[in-house]
Amino acid sequence: MLSLLGTEYYFSIVAVMQAREVHQLPELRYLAIVPAFNEAESVAEVCRKLHRSLPQFDVIVIDDGSSDGTARCVPETAVCVRLPFNLGIGGAMQTGYRYAALNGYDVAVQVDGDGQHRPEEVIRLVRHLLSENLDLVVGSRFLEDRPHYRQTTVRKSGGWMLQTMIRMLTGLKITDCTSGFRATSRKVIEAFAHWYPEDYPEPEVILLLQRGGFKVGELSVRMRRRKSGQSSISLLRGIFYVLKVGICLLLDTARHPWPKIQKDTGAIDGPENIGASFRESHRDPQPDPAGVRWRSAAPGHPPTPPV
Repeated sequence: MLSLLGTEYYFSIVAVMQAREVHQLPELRYLAIVPAFNEAESVAEVCRKLHRSLPQFDVIVIDDGSSDGTARCVPETAVCVRLPFNLGIGGAMQTGYRYAALNGYDVAVQVDGDGQHRPEEVIRLVRHLLSENLDLVVGSRFLEDRPHYRQTTVRKSGGWMLQTMIRMLTGLKITDCTSGFRATSRKVIEAFAHWYPEDYPEPEVILLLQRGGFKVGELSVRMRRRKSGQSSISLLRGIFYVLKVGICLLLDTARHPWPKIQKDTGAIDGPENIGASFRESHRDPQPDPAGVRWRSAAPGHPPTPPV
C-alpha cells in the first residue's frame, strides 16, 4: 500500500513539473503531428497523453490509409485527417506539415502513433529547438548509452552506415538519423509543406536541410518500445531501405538542396526566403476545377473536428 502511494506521489510530482515546463514555453503556436498506420490500439492513448501533458499543443493525427479503424479511435479533441490510401510516412508527414503551415503554427513536433515517444520528452525537444535557435532537432536514442534500449544487429549496422554517410557528406554527427521523433521551426514547416521526400525521409531531410542552410541539431531522449502494431520495416525491407537511402543521399549532393516552388515565385535561394514564398503562393488560393481546396482556419477558430 505504501509503495502504491509512493508511486502515485511520484507521478503527481512529475505531472506538476511537466506543467511548469509547458507554461515556461514562449507564447507560440505548437502542433504535434501524429502519423498513424494501423495504430488503432494505441492512437487514442497517445492523443490523451499529449493533451494531458502538453495543453499548449494542438494535435493532428494523419491516418495514412489504415484498415483497422484507426480514425475511429482518434479522440474528438484532436484533428484527424484520413488519407484515401497509404502514402507512406513521407506523404503522411507532408500532409501534417501543410496543415501546420496553412494554419500558422510556429513549432511542429512529429510524434509516432505507436506510443514510443514520451510526451515529457517533447518539451525538451522544443526547448532545445528554441534555446539553441535551431531549425530541426532530432530526438536520439543513442546519443547517450541507454542499456534498456537495444537494436538488432541488422538495424544497428544499417543505422551506423547511414550515420557514417551523413557525417561524410555534411560533417554532422547525428547518432540516430532514422529517428522520427523531431521538432521543427516555422521555416522548416513551410519548407516541408512544399516538398518532402517519400518512403523513409528521416535521413534524407537532414542532408537537404544542412545543404539548404538550415540549422540541425540532436538531443538525447528516452523512448519506449512499441506497445502494439508492427514495425513497417522488415529484414528484407530494411536492407533495401539502407541501399535506397544511401543512393538518395548521394544523389541529393548533386542537385539544388530545395526545389523550385512555382515558376512565378522563382527558386528558393535559402531558408530566409521559404516562408515568404509559401505565404505568397497561398495568400489567396483559388478553387481547383473540382471546387475543392483546403481552407485554413481563421485566427482563434476552435479545433477542426475529425474528418
